[in-house]
Amino acid sequence: MTRLCDPGSTALGRALRRLLLETRTDLSPLAEALLFIGGRVQLVEERIRPALSRRRVVVCDRFHDSTLAYQGFGGGLDVRWLDRVGRAALRGAMPRLTVLLDLPHHVGFARLRRRRDRMERKGAAFHRRVRAGFLRLAAREPRRFVTVDGSRPAREVRRAIEAAVRRRLEKCQAP
Repeated sequence: MTRLCDPGSTALGRALRRLLLETRTDLSPLAEALLFIGGRVQLVEERIRPALSRRRVVVCDRFHDSTLAYQGFGGGLDVRWLDRVGRAALRGAMPRLTVLLDLPHHVGFARLRRRRDRMERKGAAFHRRVRAGFLRLAAREPRRFVTVDGSRPAREVRRAIEAAVRRRLEKCQAP
């Protein structure tokens, strides 16, 4: 299995992560989206496609849907346009399974054991739009998304994720 983080699992991704999450500069949603997409293209070419060519299972923390939710639904960009641009840039490299950990933003922030990054410091209304956007994406593609109640205890959340992944892998291996 190959475990990745978007952005962060390539040199470009680490640089973009620092820029996007730690800067005090106010970036437009479009600039954010295009930077995330650029880093994701590098991740796909450098890490994901090679892993898939070796028949590895790839697990990635965040991907295309995060850009749709944060910069599209949260930031006000045209979600359809953003989806077309992002998918075109990825040239077919889309997940077969997306696990959405759903919980109200205030519950998630209460669990943080570190200082909030630039994206996390955006207001409550922004984070409500992001959550609603993720839920709309999940409703639009129910065969790809599995939504897990992230407000449950960590052990229960982990079991639910493991069960969803196991079911998907069994489907992929079935003759």
